[in-house]
Amino acid sequence: MFAGLPELGISNGEDLKETLTNCTEPLKAIDQFQMENGILLPTLQSALPFLDLHGTPRLEFHQSVFDELREKLMERVATIAEGKEEDRYMKLEELLEKSFPLVKMPSIQPIVMRVLKHLPKVPEKKLKQVMADKELYKVCAVEVKRQIWQDNQALFGDEVSPLLKQYIVEKEAALFSSDLSILHNFFSPSPKTRRQGEVVLKLTQMIGKNVKLYDMVLQFLRTLFLRTRNVHYCTLRAELLMSLHDLDISEICSVDPCHKFSWCLDACIREKFVDAKRARELQGFLDGVKKGQEQVLGDLSMILCDPFACNTLVLSTVRNLQELLSQDALPRDSPDLLLLLRMLSLGQGAWDMIDSQVFKEPRMDLEVVTRFLPAMMSIVVDDYTFTVEQKLPSEEKTSLTYPNTLPETFSRYIQENRVACEIGLYYVLHIAKQRNKNALQRLLPALVDTYNDMAFGDIFLHLLTGHLTLLSDEFGSEEFCSAVFDNFLLTSFSSKENVHRHCLRLLNHLHQKVLVSYMETLMKTLEPPKQSSESVKELCTLLKEKLEASKKSPQEPEEAPSMDLGLHPVSVPSTPSTPTTPL
Repeated sequence: MFAGLPELGISNGEDLKETLTNCTEPLKAIDQFQMENGILLPTLQSALPFLDLHGTPRLEFHQSVFDELREKLMERVATIAEGKEEDRYMKLEELLEKSFPLVKMPSIQPIVMRVLKHLPKVPEKKLKQVMADKELYKVCAVEVKRQIWQDNQALFGDEVSPLLKQYIVEKEAALFSSDLSILHNFFSPSPKTRRQGEVVLKLTQMIGKNVKLYDMVLQFLRTLFLRTRNVHYCTLRAELLMSLHDLDISEICSVDPCHKFSWCLDACIREKFVDAKRARELQGFLDGVKKGQEQVLGDLSMILCDPFACNTLVLSTVRNLQELLSQDALPRDSPDLLLLLRMLSLGQGAWDMIDSQVFKEPRMDLEVVTRFLPAMMSIVVDDYTFTVEQKLPSEEKTSLTYPNTLPETFSRYIQENRVACEIGLYYVLHIAKQRNKNALQRLLPALVDTYNDMAFGDIFLHLLTGHLTLLSDEFGSEEFCSAVFDNFLLTSFSSKENVHRHCLRLLNHLHQKVLVSYMETLMKTLEPPKQSSESVKELCTLLKEKLEASKKSPQEPEEAPSMDLGLHPVSVPSTPSTPTTPL
């Protein structure tokens, strides 16, 4: 407990023990020991007997003096560190030399730690001693740990790894949230709110202003993204940079070539739309990548691969297509649309670029613009034609039925092209948001076969299940249930557990709306096999309990809320060749 005192020439318990062992008059020896090691203030000696008369133990007195002096010294250390004197750090180093031998002493340790915290460069020998002692390492300030971490990547990795795992767990938990809503979904929190998350704040604090640690974290994120293909690491890469931006850490922001691009994109994500002004800014950054600096494209692609960025780009694409429709303009004639597709393409190609280390923008398939998007428009025209037909007087109606097939080009592109598939999936969400049952029943079967099974990814299924709550009353029809479950979700639930979970999430929310006979069949189909995870079994048990409870006390059906997501329909002139329903 008192290790280190002899080094400073101060007697400790062992010295007192030796003195008492070898002396002939113990009381005199104790008096002498107190005189030599007490507070060396002549006027104090005559005052101490008064404390004895009041029954105050000497230990209590000395402890209170010690505590007071320690606080004063710690305040003085902070004052010296914050001062302007040129020799302030030399003074602190001298104090460190004197106090460090007592670092294991609990009463002195806070002083030593305070000195270490305020030294911008702790002597290497002291850093090694702190690092080698688990207890000291645990209690030292993050400012000291940064100096240790910057030369010990493995140790820093051990500290960061649990935080990165926690971040992924939190993101995945949000995607499987039991709360199904179109207004409060995975993409609802603003960028600034997301940056207040525990992991982002901890990482930001751990990095401080240290560029070397920031680079290490980015390298960890790239490595994990390559190893797992998990796009949430891309989100964290963007959030971390913008968190440092919020704190005005110019030492890092000024050296990250992605800073201004991320800042501009962050504003777009906040608005969930890329306007013309910001589109020009973003294009300027992409066009400004100079020869020899192409490696920055790897980081830019990772930032664009962030699901929040991707969500904004695709929503903007759909809105842009609505505007083109109202203007009778072609997709190929819109520079803003072409830029959105370019950024989507760059984001979707992030993994390939970082894996291959070939830093070159992926070449965009122009047929997405010239063939796929027009095919998607033709689906809107079909829908419009059918709607108009239904409104005609009975004598003018033809025997037109709602189309049940899709243009071959549309189906082929959502199978073969990443960008086309992403746009196609968001178009399905858009149709669901409009409560367009016919179009949805027509489109869902096509999603069974999409590029890299994107339609069975957690992000799309999270959004789709939320959007389907708008059509809750339609689940009373076997035809609609069959379109959603038999023709889409149930085609892969047995091989993809995440699809199984999303099916159960949806049913937990809508079970009272689903046709009773169909619900019974679904329950048999969705019964979890033995090897299923606990989360699937828990969801299934919860659903069974709800069904039992609803049999005993049927509840009144809830009305689907009216929603406005900010994707405002565009008015279109009513001519036979132009659809009036928004895209």
